[in-house]
Amino acid sequence: MNLELFIAKKITISEKCDGNISHPIISIAKVSIALGISVMILAVAIVTGFKSEITNKVIGFGSHIQITNYDNNSSFETQPIERNTVSIDQIKSIAGIKHVQAFATKPGVLKTKSEIQGVVLNGFGIDYDWSFFKNHIVEGDTLKLSKDSKSYDILISEKLASLLQLKLGDEISLHFIQNPPRVRKLTIKGIYNTGMQEFDQLFLVGDIRHIQKLNDWTENQISGYEIFIEDFNELEYIEHQIKGITASSFSEDGASLKVRNIVRKYPQIFSWLDMLDLNVWIILSLMILVAGFNMVSGLLIIILEKTNMIGILKALGTPNWSIRKIFLYQSAMLIGKGMFWGNVIGIGICLIQYWFEIIPLDPANYYVNTVPINLSISNLLLLNIGSLVATVSMLLIPSYLITKITPAKAIKFD
Repeated sequence: MNLELFIAKKITISEKCDGNISHPIISIAKVSIALGISVMILAVAIVTGFKSEITNKVIGFGSHIQITNYDNNSSFETQPIERNTVSIDQIKSIAGIKHVQAFATKPGVLKTKSEIQGVVLNGFGIDYDWSFFKNHIVEGDTLKLSKDSKSYDILISEKLASLLQLKLGDEISLHFIQNPPRVRKLTIKGIYNTGMQEFDQLFLVGDIRHIQKLNDWTENQISGYEIFIEDFNELEYIEHQIKGITASSFSEDGASLKVRNIVRKYPQIFSWLDMLDLNVWIILSLMILVAGFNMVSGLLIIILEKTNMIGILKALGTPNWSIRKIFLYQSAMLIGKGMFWGNVIGIGICLIQYWFEIIPLDPANYYVNTVPINLSISNLLLLNIGSLVATVSMLLIPSYLITKITPAKAIKFD
């Protein structure tokens, strides 16, 4: 039997019954721990949820990894590559690859009777995965592309529709500045809204064959391939593997291929998201420090109250470390109770927000309509274990006070 743990349980029970002076102080410490844990859970859930939402939206527009012509610059007017330049079957065989699709982009001007707006036409084929836009369609439906005929339908954002006073089913004129200039008449099949205003205001989604025709490309020529992966944490590793496959691949004109992941394509967005981690660490550190100092003060009061008991235990030959363990066990039990209620409060608020979305946000500033929540079991476990270890570790120093107590004076202490 663990004697120190047994005594710690007895002390905790007796303090509840006797109503000692330490009881209200310990209660305050437990409340501070509960509030600290709940705040930490909320901070981690909101920040990771926000990062996940923004990351998924950026990936929805640009995929995890793109393979393009090495001669392409930062504009949307691209140099083509041949479909058979790289072995797609070999890329699909890489562990962690979820989907590969061809794409083409071309800048143009969307003109109505009273308005004009610069846009980029994102062209895709029958291999396109529509799951991203299906989740963000607010009116109409996604495009139905077939091998037999070119589709003249198009997806437009709610932001563009509002700016240009367009609605579902309207026919639009898309002008392309080239020699000679060309125009395409397209029909709005669906209206989407991702909340990413910079992207929504820029991109239209249509049939890749329009871009191939406008650029005088063959059916075998495309801007490149978009590659989606299962785990974002494997991005660098999978990109390195794809580079190994494409290193010896060249277009018919001798141009090599460029492999670029989404982080390097939009470094400003992901740098901003990485900065959010610093805020979380500051919040976690402050909450742990506040809870730890409250428990330190509580432990000192407990030691003061139990001075007679400490003296008796020392007189019976109990080592200092065993006595310290009694109070550390008791503190850990008190911390555990505070953490339990902190988890109940924090997880409860997260679940309410996740299911009912009671706290809205302005998408123009935050890119999301409501406070996003990402509850991860691994994050909760790490948060609780880390908080418990950090807080108990802070109690090692004040527990050292026990070694300075002499049995003779302690037994007489009143």
